[in-house]
Amino acid sequence: MEQKKKALGKGLEQLFSSEVLDFDSFEDRIMENAKESDIFEIPVNEVRPNPFQPRKKFDNESLEELATSIKNYGVFQPIIVKKSIKGYDLVAGERRLRASKMAGLSNIPAIIKDFNDEEMREIALLENLQREDLSAVELAWAYKGIIDSLHITQDDLASRLGKSRSSVTNILGLLRLPSEVQNMVIDNKISMGHARVLSKIEDVNKIKELSKKVINDNLSVRDLEDLSNSSEIKKKVPIKRTVKNNSDYLYIENRMKEILGTKVKIDSKKIEIHYSSSDDLTRILDMLNIKVD
Repeated sequence: MEQKKKALGKGLEQLFSSEVLDFDSFEDRIMENAKESDIFEIPVNEVRPNPFQPRKKFDNESLEELATSIKNYGVFQPIIVKKSIKGYDLVAGERRLRASKMAGLSNIPAIIKDFNDEEMREIALLENLQREDLSAVELAWAYKGIIDSLHITQDDLASRLGKSRSSVTNILGLLRLPSEVQNMVIDNKISMGHARVLSKIEDVNKIKELSKKVINDNLSVRDLEDLSNSSEIKKKVPIKRTVKNNSDYLYIENRMKEILGTKVKIDSKKIEIHYSSSDDLTRILDMLNIKVD
């Protein structure tokens, strides 16, 4: 068991309020603020994966390589955990944890921090945005989770990820697929290209039928496109985005941004004031002279 419990570093609010979502810098900040006395050896079997982790599959081959390295040289970077009622919940370092179990380790070095459930969910989502081995569907759920958690638009997310809006939109479109077809993508039975074509089809039964045909007949994406263009198959009608003329309020938006130090949007007879954390909300309320008991 751990000798003591200590919350380390800041990082989390900086991560959420940053213009760029960068999980690695968050983990680095925790490591930089950690002293040798802040790292504990905790039992491997007392650590459970983050319950909000969206990733479903891990590459066994790369895990075996990491396990071999851990057997020979040990765990170089501590995992990050939070204390739970029974043992610990993992915050960061799931590959290290899994590989350590494969290597037969009894204990693993860990830094213990305090996070609530909402923060744990957001951390897991943000971590997975930067993982190359995440399937397209898992990435789509991560995108949706970030949009819902941070209350941002697809445009905002695309900007903070350094991606085009169409790329984000195409990924999120996969969530329209039936769950069994989503699982085919996760299991690499059909590709992202196939999934994008299927996501544009309206008839759920047709989607299921064509997804099985892709697997059974080894159809290429072009083959599937040809089939989906059949007059018998009804496509989803894309929703056209209308851009309203907001020039009358642009000056007011910019002035409020300068005063409040945050994003402000005026549209449809409403004012949206964005905040990045509870402390940031308190700061804005103080500036507006709003007292909350």
